[in-house]
Amino acid sequence: MLIVQVHVRVQPEFVEAFKEATAENARNSVKEPGIARFDVLQQQDDPTRFVLVEVYRNIDAQASHRETVHYRTWRDRAESLMAEPRTRVIYHAVFPADEGW
Repeated sequence: MLIVQVHVRVQPEFVEAFKEATAENARNSVKEPGIARFDVLQQQDDPTRFVLVEVYRNIDAQASHRETVHYRTWRDRAESLMAEPRTRVIYHAVFPADEGW
């Protein structure tokens, strides 16, 4: 498993637009066979901050996701709503253990 956390800070006036665009991307993403989970989290004490938690079955699934129309549509739309460039951190699952550990 490959887990990606994408950290986003949105301009305050675009929070709802970002949520709509991101929910649409997430709805389509969970239909991809290589995605095990796709969560969108909004920070409780700062509603302009979000974390996307993307759980891929393998590294190839992440590459495939980045080629989808829904991801590219989200990327192009969301960038104009952000207060700063998004960042990401990539993790590998320790527990439950990934096959092949």
